[in-house]
Amino acid sequence: MLDRRQLMLGTAAAVAASATSASAQAYPNREVTLIVPWNAGGSNDIMARALQPLLKEQGISIIVENVAGATGTVGMRRVAAAAPDGYTIGMGTSSTLAVIAQGKTPLKNEDFTHLARISTDPLMLLVPAKGPHQTIEQFIAHMKQNPGKVSIGTPGTYNVNHIFAAMTAKAAGVEYTNVPYPGGAKVVGDLTGGHIQAGVLKPSETIAQIQDNLIKPLGVFANERLAVFPDVPTFKEKGIDVFPYGPIVQMAYLAGPANLPPEIRERIIGAFRKAMLDQRFKTFSDQNSFLVDDLTGKALDEEVGKVAKALKAVAEQVFPKEASN
Repeated sequence: MLDRRQLMLGTAAAVAASATSASAQAYPNREVTLIVPWNAGGSNDIMARALQPLLKEQGISIIVENVAGATGTVGMRRVAAAAPDGYTIGMGTSSTLAVIAQGKTPLKNEDFTHLARISTDPLMLLVPAKGPHQTIEQFIAHMKQNPGKVSIGTPGTYNVNHIFAAMTAKAAGVEYTNVPYPGGAKVVGDLTGGHIQAGVLKPSETIAQIQDNLIKPLGVFANERLAVFPDVPTFKEKGIDVFPYGPIVQMAYLAGPANLPPEIRERIIGAFRKAMLDQRFKTFSDQNSFLVDDLTGKALDEEVGKVAKALKAVAEQVFPKEASN
């Protein structure tokens, strides 16, 4: 026979389970905060705001909050520490994954519930459009002539952008100066102003400035040219191997705090999946040269683990001194 204490515990558990179920069924009954851990105007911010109206049509009001700093980890710490109720979610990226994989933040992938991949992005090396370097060969030659003095801006450090900047310098056989920023928009601003000599960025955060002839892409860090910039060569075409330690990918994905209830997790995944596969968002992705797929839930968990492992392996080769600290 159950004693009084066991009955009370059982009743409390049943009440809690019932409240959780009711909360999940009512979700969302208020605005949802989507933390973009980068400055406004960057590619992840642009994507989040493009999804806002599509989610609104499904009854989910998203408030985008930019919380920049420490290669995305400041904002993602907010997500990890939030209540697991679905009202605070965030935009994880390969950049933050790389920092986690290298142990440069207390954050762990287990601190999050992975929801849906939003984009897979190519990266490009860009320079001021009216500068003296109009080809990859000219820029590499400039680096060789000025060892340690050429500045390349990246959104954050120890991430995919930083890796490709370092690989560019490796191709020249010299050191360089990495200039980290809290987001891609800041890199674009200093690049157009001539305060840095180059930047490693996505097409989606630079396309307007490229079209306005303010900055110029010299090369794509990929195996194939981009449809939106068919005249821009890949580094591979130029005989420069930017994947000598294995393939790496730049991606953005939606994440919530750990222990998000399954019902709420599925509600969020379903809403974002529908928005991302909407033809309006697919047209937006084509115009900005990023890939949208249908990777969600457990499949995304596996992909996050695989990408993190690859980033750690590459970083140990590209940043051997830093990786050992």
